[in-house]
Amino acid sequence: MGFTHLHVHSHYSLLDGLSQLDPLLDKAEELGFGALALTDHGVMYGTIEFYNKAKERGIKPIVGMESYVAIRTLFDKQPKMDDDYFHLTLLAENFEGYKNLIKLATISHIDGYYYKPRVDKNILRQYSKGLIALSGCPRGEIYRTLKNQDLIEAQKVLREYLDIFGKDNFFLEIQRNSRGGDEQNEKIIKDLAALAKIENVGLVATADCHYINPDDSEAQDVLVCIGTGKTVSDSDRLDMSGNDLSLRSAQEMAEIFSDYPEAVENTGRIAERCELEIPINQRYFPVYKTPDNQSPEEYLREITFERAKKFYTIDQSITDRLEYELNIIVQKGFATYFLVLADIVNTAKSMQIITNTRGSAAGSMVGYVIGITNVDPIYFQLPFERFLTMHRPTPPDIDLDIADNRRDDVIEYITRKYGKDKVAQIITFGTMKARAAVRDVGRALGVPYGKCDRIAKMIPLGKQGF
Repeated sequence: MGFTHLHVHSHYSLLDGLSQLDPLLDKAEELGFGALALTDHGVMYGTIEFYNKAKERGIKPIVGMESYVAIRTLFDKQPKMDDDYFHLTLLAENFEGYKNLIKLATISHIDGYYYKPRVDKNILRQYSKGLIALSGCPRGEIYRTLKNQDLIEAQKVLREYLDIFGKDNFFLEIQRNSRGGDEQNEKIIKDLAALAKIENVGLVATADCHYINPDDSEAQDVLVCIGTGKTVSDSDRLDMSGNDLSLRSAQEMAEIFSDYPEAVENTGRIAERCELEIPINQRYFPVYKTPDNQSPEEYLREITFERAKKFYTIDQSITDRLEYELNIIVQKGFATYFLVLADIVNTAKSMQIITNTRGSAAGSMVGYVIGITNVDPIYFQLPFERFLTMHRPTPPDIDLDIADNRRDDVIEYITRKYGKDKVAQIITFGTMKARAAVRDVGRALGVPYGKCDRIAKMIPLGKQGF
């Protein structure tokens, strides 16, 4: 495989990366790339979307992350000492590496968050299997050590990373992104090449892509200003406008690094090594312990008919409806799902916590009698088919509303019963609407707020509410 971009950011590098995934992958396809990596800053928000969309285009997805490595340990959070960090590019070579990436991302947010989600070398050592590491951009530890003109210390740091990842899984990353040339960077590249030769380590050429086309630079610069609360005229701001961080063609990269052809070739070798298949659309329900070792299906049927007696006279029509729903629920593999939800809701009720269920789940008589929903679907003539049928390709969606002031109590119960490693909270992303975007861009450009506000108010609001 030829040159492959192994250091690429999308808009999931929030307020830093500009590229949306569809245009990014379209450009990669246009440029003839057979593979592409995604290495957003400290997160894996875009992984599944990127994986699926790359596969659709016949592009091999290389899943990665640009990690933040703590100066000391991830538990150290002392002001003016631990607010600094190093960058390290990580790529999943296989499924084990993918799982370790997820673990590192989780630990960095739960335990290591201090300004940024951070890992440390002890955690990297623990979860290094299946990963290929690149030494990072100019914010990488080895690069910064060389910037301080300490070749001996840089060699020591390199050996530390080699000990963590193994010689075959660690590469020294070189970049040439400056539009006008950079003498200091050239010197450091020579030092990196010298280190690579001394330690018999591979070089790899990357472009630190933050946007798609060169003329996207100004928009990305404004985006960074919005994210950092600066204006383009501030002298102390993070200024990336002097660099070309676009998705360059393979030919461009080969020309830029013509004096280091092995660094270009190594990107293809790494891409060939990365063989990741993520099991998509598989369901992983928690283990629900039933009495007397009954199967979840048997137990759901038992409690459904038993509890239905509290609500209905069990005639043939009620029996038929319950059997109809149960057959579909069981055949679709959702018996455990219903049992777990009933457990959560009924436990919340026993703790005097107000709950409610939204959406089409109100059409399920099974859900009603086992305590998940509060609405009688027979009385209100609600169809089960609006909620679930044999032909529905996606899982049924049951939205639980739980009293805000007791939400943490419910989460604590779920975590305690099903295990900390089996419980996660989902994320939602807010996006800037037109009016907010005008105000934020105007502020970043130094335009007076009053003027920006007047312009923003000229933009129609569009549809509101229902």
